[in-house]
Order: sequence, then C-alpha cells, then structure tokens
Amino acid sequence: MSANLVELVQNAGIVGAGGAGFPTQVKLNCTVDTVVVNGAECEPLLRVDQQLMALEAVKMLTALQAVMDQTQAKEGIIGLKKKYTPAIEALNKELAAFPKIRMHLLKNFYPAGDEQVLVYETTGRIVPEAGIPLNVGTLVINVETLLNIYDIMVDNKPVMDTYLTLTGEVKNKLTTKVPLGITVREALELAGGTTIEDFVVINGGPMMGKIVDLESTITKTTKGLIVLAKNHPLIISKTKSIKETMKMAGMACMQCNYCTELCPRYALGHNLEPHKLMRIAAYGSTCDTSTQATNAFLCCECGLCQYACVMDLQPWKFNTMLKRELGSKGIKNPHHNVPTSAVPFREGKQFNVYRLVSRLGLTKYDLPAPMVETDKTFSKVNLLLSQHIGAPAVAVVNVGDHVERGQLIGDIPEGKLSSKVFASISGRISAADSEKITIES
Repeated sequence: MSANLVELVQNAGIVGAGGAGFPTQVKLNCTVDTVVVNGAECEPLLRVDQQLMALEAVKMLTALQAVMDQTQAKEGIIGLKKKYTPAIEALNKELAAFPKIRMHLLKNFYPAGDEQVLVYETTGRIVPEAGIPLNVGTLVINVETLLNIYDIMVDNKPVMDTYLTLTGEVKNKLTTKVPLGITVREALELAGGTTIEDFVVINGGPMMGKIVDLESTITKTTKGLIVLAKNHPLIISKTKSIKETMKMAGMACMQCNYCTELCPRYALGHNLEPHKLMRIAAYGSTCDTSTQATNAFLCCECGLCQYACVMDLQPWKFNTMLKRELGSKGIKNPHHNVPTSAVPFREGKQFNVYRLVSRLGLTKYDLPAPMVETDKTFSKVNLLLSQHIGAPAVAVVNVGDHVERGQLIGDIPEGKLSSKVFASISGRISAADSEKITIES
C-alpha cells in the first residue's frame, strides 16, 4: 500500500490541515529517520486535534505507520501535551500494535506546536536557520492530515471536509466536521449563532489567526473560528496599524530584551533578537553592526514577543512588515546559522498557555468545545482553487455541469506544486472562474 502512497495523497488533494497547507505528497517523497506528529495544538481555545487523537487513535496510528514505511523512518513520535488525558489514554490502548511509534508528552506552553520547537522537544535536534525539519532527518505531519491519508488509503475518500472549533461569543462551543466551501456565517450557525451583535471573527487561533469576513470561505486549513466583540483588546491589537506599531516602538521600547528572552526561535539558538530589530522601528538604525534587518526572516510570527513585552509592543508585526518589504526587493535571508545547542535555561522561559489565555483576555472562553456531529445539509459551496501554498488548481468542470460529492473539479497544473480540489456537495456548477467554483444543490 505504501508503494504508491505519494500518488494516492496527491490525487486526494491532501495538504497540511493547518498552517500554510503545504502539499503533503512533497513531504512523503523524502527519506527521513523520524516522523513527528504535531498533536500539540498550542493555540489557545482550539480543540480539534486533541479530540481527533482520542476518537480516531487507530486510524491515525495506521496512517502514521504508512507514512513511516513510505519515508523509511525508523521511528514515529506523537508530540502532544500531557494535559490531553483522553488522547493519551486512547493512544496507550493501541500503541502495543505499533512498536515503532511512541508518545512524547509536552508541557502546556506556547508555541509547542511550532514545528521547529516540536522537533527540538521530541528529538533534541535543532533545525538550522532558514531550514526545515527535513534538514535534520525529520518529517512533521498534522493529526488531521494523517486521518485524511487514512481516508484515501482505506476508503478511497479525497479531502472534502475539515474539522473546526467554534468558540468565543457563540451560543454552543463545539468542534465539528463541515464541508469545504461553506461560509464562516454558515459555520457559526452550527454553534447556534453568536451571543452578541457587534462582533468580528478570527479564522484560526487567537495568536496567529486572521480577522475574516462572515462571507469568507472555509478551506482545507481552517481549524477554528473565534467570535469576539469588536472592542475586545485582542481585536484592537490585531487591527493596530504598522505605522502605529513603529510609532509606539520609538516612544515606548526601552530595550529590556524580554521579547528576545521569550522568543522561541532565539531559544533554539537562532540569531533572532527582536529587541534589536525594534531599534530599526524606533530609530531607523540597528545601533550596531551585529544586527541585520534580514534576521526578521527568522521570525515565525507566533506573536509571543508581544505578550512578553511590558509595554505591549508588537515586534512580530514589525518583523512581518520587514520580511514583506525585503522580499518585494528580492532580498532573502543570507544567514543560515546551524546552532549546536539551545540557549541556557530555555525550559524556564517557556510561556504557560493558561497565563497566555489570561493575558489575551480569553479566560471566560477557555471552555470545552466537544466534538459533535451536525445533521445540517448545505445547498451551496464556494470551493477556492487555491487553499494552500503552491499554484492554484485549474477547473476541470464548466458552468452547468452536474457533479457528485467527491468528484474532481479542480486539477493541479502539470509540474506545479499544488493539490487537487473535490466537490464537497453534489449539485450543479453555477459559477466558475480562476479563483473559485460554486456548486449549488
């Protein structure tokens, strides 16, 4: 079965079910010695992966073993937090049948799910600057991605749905599976709607998620929707302009270096010191020749530096802007340091998630969001042809065509890094262009 796993995964349209959505077939077409499952789910309030591990342990382990066989890995490690008791109990019952797979229990810190942090926690290896886990013989894969692999291996089922957590100011906090292509508004209705009128929605976690429109589309990488009041401090923070961020840096940054001390990439030995980059924002100069603006490329944009800052400044946002501006001029990170050790006392500087939830003003929303099945049917979906990193798919259907759920509607251009798109409901193609295909039942 593993001999054609790469082809199966590519034909199923499987990408990383979270983050940027890197096409999974590319990862599987490599040789590594260790496969690490990212079950950390470090973003506050999200509840998808921890519940999937508890409910679908055998399926996940079966797919993980297939991935290990395909990549010739000698070991599989499931990285999950020790507070995920139901998942741990479910996996422990099945691990005896998978002798090359073990669990690694993580403390409750953010960002435990950052793939470079996870690789270090589970294997002790440090991914080099500007590198990827493959550079240290490791492949990192998401829990839901593994379940999608199982679906195509066993049931010949391509990716048509995704799991997401609905939380915040909603009537019923829950986690559920929905067809790709429904709107954010329709997804929120599954939770009974919102409890307030003047609200905004974050697609993703509170730290790295983006504010989205109610008519925006659920994609392969959607893991959660968080509803908050427009005047919530987190929303005010996310909508703060880069101009204001730079102005505040000049007024308030006192070079205490707390942002650097708590930076997860600095803690791994990377040459990223956010407090020095803030000098550029504040003074237009690095103040010394040891700091380069290109070090901003090392930032993973986890946002933790902001919550380390006593003045609530946003080094991550400035780093994001620097990367964008440098990239637009064709400038890339010239530094590829290979750290040999993490910084001293790294574990003592890990930021506890409960503390982070409190700092974010989200304590009242940090509640269970149980997995439930909904019997809601949808009459219309908008399937984006680009839902991930890589070239967009190209439509293989035309307006007026009738398609069945699971039918291919968008194929990858030949020789391009991308993934396929399948119908998530049965119906007629009512509209199609280079960006999306609309299906109405």
